[in-house]
Amino acid sequence: MLKYQMKLQKIISRLQQKHPKKIDLTLQRTINLLKKLGNPQDKLKNVISIVGTNSKYSICQSLKSILNEEGHKCNLYLSPHLQSYNERFVYNNKEIDDQTLIDLLEETEKILGDDQATLFEILTCAYLKYSEEFKDNITLIEAGLFHQFDSTNVFKKNLASIIGSIGLDHLQWLQNKTIEGIIHEKTVNLLKSNIFINKQSKNEIMLKIDKSLKKNKSNKYFYGKDFNILKAENSFIQYEDKFGSIVLPEPNVLGDHQLTNISTSIAAARHLFNIKNQSIKMGITKIVLKGRLQEINYGKLKDLIGSNRLFCDGGHNINAAKVIAKWIKQQGKEVHLIVGMMKDKDHKGFIKCFTDNVKSITLIDIPNQEGSISKEKLKVKLNGIHKKINLSNNIEESIKVIKKREDSLCLIIGSLYLVGEVLNLN
Repeated sequence: MLKYQMKLQKIISRLQQKHPKKIDLTLQRTINLLKKLGNPQDKLKNVISIVGTNSKYSICQSLKSILNEEGHKCNLYLSPHLQSYNERFVYNNKEIDDQTLIDLLEETEKILGDDQATLFEILTCAYLKYSEEFKDNITLIEAGLFHQFDSTNVFKKNLASIIGSIGLDHLQWLQNKTIEGIIHEKTVNLLKSNIFINKQSKNEIMLKIDKSLKKNKSNKYFYGKDFNILKAENSFIQYEDKFGSIVLPEPNVLGDHQLTNISTSIAAARHLFNIKNQSIKMGITKIVLKGRLQEINYGKLKDLIGSNRLFCDGGHNINAAKVIAKWIKQQGKEVHLIVGMMKDKDHKGFIKCFTDNVKSITLIDIPNQEGSISKEKLKVKLNGIHKKINLSNNIEESIKVIKKREDSLCLIIGSLYLVGEVLNLN
């Protein structure tokens, strides 16, 4: 395992040198490399593209679980990864094995030659090339930054596009730094096929998405209009669309916000594949969401927290903070946050969502991330937001302090990179 990690990291380091910028929004380099690879994207038969600010990963995994229950095989392209690059490359329902990934990246590097490409562009092209081996599978492609100039936007046709929740994030890459600007980037080049639109944080965002899609002649299915999901106080859950209603079991994921993500996955599954009700019911009980309100039930860090419960979530923008804060309120327990964030986030806006319902906030540095904000600078920015903001040297030290509490919840949030470190430590 260590030998593989070292070899893979050497390859990744070389690939990072293939372009001076980590992010450079244009499609030409991707198109050039795909052409050298034989345009594998044109050979895939059942592509579903997932775009949005939040909920992309959850929708991908929910839809995969439902489709798998019906007997369909899926490929997934996900980003970023939490613990290993293998997580990004899923074929035939399974992550790629170590040696195959090494061979794939080395071959792609060789074919790229002296041409330029960002790491993400190279990974995307490599993924698509190996997808040829499984071209009849259903391929779920999670878009990277925005979509218009993202290297996943290279298909001539697809089965559908799914729009997750859209909010303000990554504004430094946009000229039009408004919600309209973000909606434009994510929707302007969606293919003509089927479009499923997830629930949005505000009705006005849904209306703006509807407006932006007016010229797109796809079949469109909006949450709240064409499909819906309801949860009563007695935990009774009912999904409904034009095909009828289904009474659903409790899914095995935390947070009521995941119900809307699941409903969008159900809508896509029913409209595109005529999935049986029983497969939907069983599928939603088998969803695996890594680093999304994930409870850590065993391992090194769980031992450190004692009798308290430990959770982690990679949420890093205001929309994510709002849904996590809502979940916290429902717990009826004393909650302590451990927070590490990247420099380019709305730090104040994010933390303000939690000020009324958490007992303490402990700030830490995200290990191994040059783009993270230091705990000291973060504390200065958060001055006056919460009466108890602490600093800690690392994840373990933070958890040990919270161990002294009884019957409490510890939630580690602020970055997917931080969650990756947590899972690796555990």
